[in-house]
Amino acid sequence: GSHPQLEDTAPRIVEHPSDVLVSKGEPATLSCKAEGRPAPVVEWYKDGERVETDREDPRSHRTLLPGGSLFFLRILHGRRGKPDEGVYVCVARNYLGEATSRNASLEVAGE
Repeated sequence: GSHPQLEDTAPRIVEHPSDVLVSKGEPATLSCKAEGRPAPVVEWYKDGERVETDREDPRSHRTLLPGGSLFFLRILHGRRGKPDEGVYVCVARNYLGEATSRNASLEVAGE
């Protein structure tokens, strides 16, 4: 049967992201750390849409770090597009449920 194991626990966020203000072209990190058994899978959403990282697109400038944080090699920001600016949340899931971090906004300075 698929009864939950006694040791298994639903995810919980132990480190929430905080708002960041970065200059364009600079690297940035949004922190997120989740605990749970089995180890939860972490996904990031920006303004409600799933954030693609280099796991889905090898050319992406965004990397999901092993602990669950989201790392930007450099903040992309131009007159036509502001692909990195927005409100981010980190969602951790395993078969017992999911946990959502608090919102963190990423703003680009100097515009």
